[in-house]
Amino acid sequence: MGVAAVCAGLMVMPAGAQEVHRDHAKYVKPYHDPVLKEMIERDKKLREQAEEKTQEIVKELKAQKKKEREARPRLRFDASGIERPSGPEAFQQAWHFPPIPQYLSGTCWDFSTTSFMESEIKRLTGQEIKLSEMWTAYWEYVNKAKGYIETRGQSLFDEGSETNALMRVYAEHGVVPEAAYKGVLAGDGRIDHADMTSHMRKLLEWCKDNNYWDEDFIVASIRQIMDLTMGRPPESVSWQGATYSPQEFLSKVCQLNPDDYVSLMSTLSVPFWTHGEYRVPDNWWHDKSYVNVPLDVWYATIINAIKEGESVVIGGDVSEPGYYGQEDIAVVPSFDIPGQFIDQDSRELRFYNHTSTDDHGIHLVGYRRFNGEDWFLIKDSARSSRWGKYKGYYMYRGDYVKLKMLTFTVHKDFVKDILQTVEANEKKAAEEESAKAAQPEPSS
Repeated sequence: MGVAAVCAGLMVMPAGAQEVHRDHAKYVKPYHDPVLKEMIERDKKLREQAEEKTQEIVKELKAQKKKEREARPRLRFDASGIERPSGPEAFQQAWHFPPIPQYLSGTCWDFSTTSFMESEIKRLTGQEIKLSEMWTAYWEYVNKAKGYIETRGQSLFDEGSETNALMRVYAEHGVVPEAAYKGVLAGDGRIDHADMTSHMRKLLEWCKDNNYWDEDFIVASIRQIMDLTMGRPPESVSWQGATYSPQEFLSKVCQLNPDDYVSLMSTLSVPFWTHGEYRVPDNWWHDKSYVNVPLDVWYATIINAIKEGESVVIGGDVSEPGYYGQEDIAVVPSFDIPGQFIDQDSRELRFYNHTSTDDHGIHLVGYRRFNGEDWFLIKDSARSSRWGKYKGYYMYRGDYVKLKMLTFTVHKDFVKDILQTVEANEKKAAEEESAKAAQPEPSS
């Protein structure tokens, strides 16, 4: 029997039976209860009004806090009684190019050390070659990205770094003149790394959040971000009719050897006359090549070097009341600590409690003795050095250098005796440790 026949048979009504009523489905327009609709719309409007009011209050509070913050007086001191040199011309100076600003970037370490290397080229070869700061900054960002990847996001990625980073970049990549790579694509020529570094951080944070660590891809992406702001660094440069790789330009033209430079610190946290790590965030790769010496040796070395025609790249804290851009000076006021009490211990206390921090890198280019005090001429790329009369310069009094500056870098020729002492001391310590390890265990 076919399906149709079966279905027809099922529909046959028994004799005498009444036909059953069947309901049929249909679509109708939705009905929205007007009372509930009015209540829902009222609630929505109230939420929107509440959100608008919240945003208005928050905006007003933020604006008020910003206004208060900008108007809040900064603690400084009355500098009218400070006897000081008449200006940069009063100093015995090492040769250097005029100061240039770093603008909106955290690359003081790069500007100061590049300026130092330019002075070294002049001192060693007699040439005046303006080097590219942004060349070094570019490759250091690449190094930081690799460090971030290697440590799975535990290494610092920021704008700051140390003098030794430039030496490492030069050793790895060489250097180019500024004319070959300015590293600024902005029409006004001013350096602005704010958005660039923000984009790079967000990329790296995404990689960390997603446990994604493909180094080739990440580094290529970091470079693409930088290329939009800085441009891509050149692979070769032309100089006086010849073509050089960056490594050749460093060795053959500039005649610089990064291994010829050494950084010194003075801290009780590392044994004196040894190498050790400078434990600050910007030493993100944990460089342990710093030579640690007592404060009197550290300070005397700076003076001796500058007197002999060497300049010094130096770094430390610039957050004190005695750091006064409008007055072009940095001193330690007596209400902070009297000068006669500045010593190894007072210096260490500030390093330990983080009131002396690794804020800023500068180029020490001059010295003079004035009214019984040491004064140093500082070439500075930060904005505050342009708030006073001498654009791009500060004058640091000796007490500020002793108390607040933490490290400096110099050519090894000016610290030969120190390096010999350190070598002998470390050799002796190694021999003693070896002899101790060779002794048999005492029998029980």
